[in-house]
Amino acid sequence: MDDRILVEWDDRYLVGIPLVDEQHKELITMTNTLYRGCLEGDVEAKIYFMQTIHGTVDYVKHHFSAEEKILESVNYPDIAEHKREHEGFIRQIFEQVKSFEGGRKFVPNDFVRYLKDWILAHIALTDKKYAEYIHHLQKQGKLSNLGF
Repeated sequence: MDDRILVEWDDRYLVGIPLVDEQHKELITMTNTLYRGCLEGDVEAKIYFMQTIHGTVDYVKHHFSAEEKILESVNYPDIAEHKREHEGFIRQIFEQVKSFEGGRKFVPNDFVRYLKDWILAHIALTDKKYAEYIHHLQKQGKLSNLGF
């Protein structure tokens, strides 16, 4: 694996919902982009981080919103817990960014690794769970042409 890549996409992360899978791939790409910025040296990493983190957070929020709309459309029974996970993650990111902007010592590399770990764990556990629910409904013929 390239030492400038923190995580490589692997099909084991697929949930079988094309829109979500493409967004997950983009989250992995953004994580790797942030990671490459962290390899530039302390000052450069901090500058790069500040230039890119807000776009990353916006994309994460966009992805979460798309996921939640899908879950609402299929009446996913664990949607409240799923939303709580999303909200907790966004809150954690905002706290870290706010602390950094307020002058607190910040290690961008640690942040990127947290981002990677959270995204991969969320896909593997939480997202796979709702994907199984959706695929089960599809097999029963209860869902068709959902457009996602």
